[in-house]
Amino acid sequence: MLEHILSAEFDGASQLRSQLDRTAVTAVWGPDSVSVGLQVRKPCEHAALPTELVPVDAHVHDPSGVHVGEILVWTERGATLAALEFAWVTDEMPTSLPTVMHGRLSWSS
Repeated sequence: MLEHILSAEFDGASQLRSQLDRTAVTAVWGPDSVSVGLQVRKPCEHAALPTELVPVDAHVHDPSGVHVGEILVWTERGATLAALEFAWVTDEMPTSLPTVMHGRLSWSS
């Protein structure tokens, strides 16, 4: 999923893509959370994003097409991958990350 989101073209995308094979999950944000902290092992090529949030709209839909949230990719000072967040808009917290199906992020609740 992270690779899919970073396949979008934006300033700094190629540098963030080059970090993928050096990125590890370091922490879960909370009990039962699917959002995680990331850390990139050095050496790595730094991006130069103007903000800490990767500028990609990664909306998540359920199988019936209803919008249930979005995936946010955070960086450390715009330079390295720092977190992957599932920001949901449903009543229940998601228990799994969405999958990429037909170029869309799809989540079965």
